[in-house]
Amino acid sequence: MRSAMASFLQPDVAPRPASRILIVDDSAVARALIAGQIAGHDRFVLAGQSTHVEGALTFLAQNRVDIILLDVEMPGQDGISALPRMLAAGRGARIIIVSASTPKGGAATVQALAHGAADTLVKPLPQRLAEFGEILRHKLDALAGTGAGAGAGEGDASSPPAAAAPIAPASARGTALPEMIGIGASTGGIHALAKLLERVPASMSVPIVVTQHLPASFMSYFAAQLAAVARRPCDIAEDRMRLRPGRILIAPGDAHVTFVGLPDGGASIRLKHDRASSGCLPSVDPMFASMAELWGSRAWGIVLTGMGRDGMEGARMLKAAGGRIIAQDQASSVVWGMPGAVVRRHLADQVLPPEAIGAMLAAGAAKAAQP
Repeated sequence: MRSAMASFLQPDVAPRPASRILIVDDSAVARALIAGQIAGHDRFVLAGQSTHVEGALTFLAQNRVDIILLDVEMPGQDGISALPRMLAAGRGARIIIVSASTPKGGAATVQALAHGAADTLVKPLPQRLAEFGEILRHKLDALAGTGAGAGAGEGDASSPPAAAAPIAPASARGTALPEMIGIGASTGGIHALAKLLERVPASMSVPIVVTQHLPASFMSYFAAQLAAVARRPCDIAEDRMRLRPGRILIAPGDAHVTFVGLPDGGASIRLKHDRASSGCLPSVDPMFASMAELWGSRAWGIVLTGMGRDGMEGARMLKAAGGRIIAQDQASSVVWGMPGAVVRRHLADQVLPPEAIGAMLAAGAAKAAQP
């Protein structure tokens, strides 16, 4: 009887299998520090370690993993040039680039993120190991879909897909462009931004402001990457900097971007450092909220892949002011936290992959160019 009752009380859903992790790093110290932070957590299992790319590729030919921690600088083929091969061999495994906090490491990391790596992680220091371990596990949770990064069943990969907002018919995609476009993104966002912006013609004059969660030390390389992809100037936003047609501004890594109107009808940047409700710095919420106040229906807010809910409250305010909200779809998102939170609250006017968002902007630009 006791056995039958125990069987009856057993939940129907099997526990999620532990995420399998592969470490690729030539430093024995780095491998040991990283492995030590993974050990003892039933959500993760260390599937293997390799000191070089070729060894990792051989391992992946015979074993499946969920997440690969890939060092940037290694003897032989470095992690950046090996990224396409690692993505193919991983068969869907997410790749976290592990780099030193140096100019060379920052530039390489941003390049990798633009070409398909999911996230970045600064190499551990023995004196800050506890902090590193917490950050590492947070990122692993988000990429594995356990919901720790995406937020309690809202936007995490383990929860059922939300009903997508209807995609506008082709005839509607050529509607007039707004006066201002704000884009928010986090995990996987640099790759998504590249896919979006490469579709937008360099002639489009609408200013674009981007809030991307990224360490401050990486921002100059991020700006250079976006400028190359978008074929237009891209600068890190500074206080009182004026918005100019056809240019991209990105939030610095240590401040929120907001806007104020100018007497001549233009707008300029105001940087804020106060705590945002999302806890993020920079945060998408203050940017969208300020857009709602200054432009209202003449602004578009775009929410791309990322863990958490940053941008949701700002999107609510922008939509209430008449602005358009566009969210990245779940299938193309590395982590459907930020866009998923917007969609689940029925704030998104459209849910599209990055390429389709870019194509929509291109169609609007083409219509604007017609006599």
